[in-house]
Amino acid sequence: MLELNGNTDTTTEDLVKDGSEATFMDDVVETSKTIPVIVDFWAPWCGPCKTLGPALEKAVKAAGGKVRMVKIDVDKNQAIAGQLRIQSIPTVYAFWQGQPADGFQGALPESEVKTFVDKIAAMGGDAEEEGLAEAVKAAELMLTEGAAADAAETFAAILGEEPENAAAYGGQIRAFLAIGKTDEAEALLADVPPAITTTPEIEAARAMMELKRQAASAGPEDDLRKAVEADAGNHQARFDLATALHAGGKVDEAVDQLLELFRRDREWDDGAAKKQLFMIFDALKAEDPVAISGRRKLSSMIFV
Repeated sequence: MLELNGNTDTTTEDLVKDGSEATFMDDVVETSKTIPVIVDFWAPWCGPCKTLGPALEKAVKAAGGKVRMVKIDVDKNQAIAGQLRIQSIPTVYAFWQGQPADGFQGALPESEVKTFVDKIAAMGGDAEEEGLAEAVKAAELMLTEGAAADAAETFAAILGEEPENAAAYGGQIRAFLAIGKTDEAEALLADVPPAITTTPEIEAARAMMELKRQAASAGPEDDLRKAVEADAGNHQARFDLATALHAGGKVDEAVDQLLELFRRDREWDDGAAKKQLFMIFDALKAEDPVAISGRRKLSSMIFV
């Protein structure tokens, strides 16, 4: 899987490991710069350690990769224990961003162990979300610059980390459309997770899909333009001209034709002009100048 935030997929066994003085910097300090690490200081002769250790491992594995655990045998690693002033065992430290962030001494009930691990795991939540957000931005930039295949790969990697990431899901659909993989885009739209089906990102992808379908049947632009010039009241020709213009990438001109159609007869074909305008606006980014100007002009017509 593509690396997004400094971490790659790990197996359950990778989440918990035995550490040593030689590996402490890599296993704990460096690793904690991207994901929280819980360090369990224990010894084979320590009775409470035999209860606490398994409870910690269970909670760490249940956290789904959001936290790691390193076990340090204090008898074998006295220098590290002395450096961190471990005076009794079991002692647990949580490291985040290379520094101790929390901890406790003595055994705890399993429910409290889980609460502690969940709290530590949450420390890395913001960083993980920021990493995914940056990855989405990077993929969107790729798509804007014409590298749709690379964008599709990046969106897919994000969805591997967070299957209900609406921005990545909608972006993947748009990337597929950009590289001509219409069937794959339609399959994704048909299988949108219920939690994100009405999000703006999915609505935008849905609008783009419908516009793509319309483009396939758009008539010749020149012929339609001549038909409108010959008869300004030919609403169907104007609507079809807007479809052809949009299919040809002339989005601003398409919007202008639909606004003119709305001005002439807002109720034509059950309000088709307004519906088409909203579809185009939905497919555009909210900050797109065409969308901003078009919405403003439409609003001024509606509320006159």
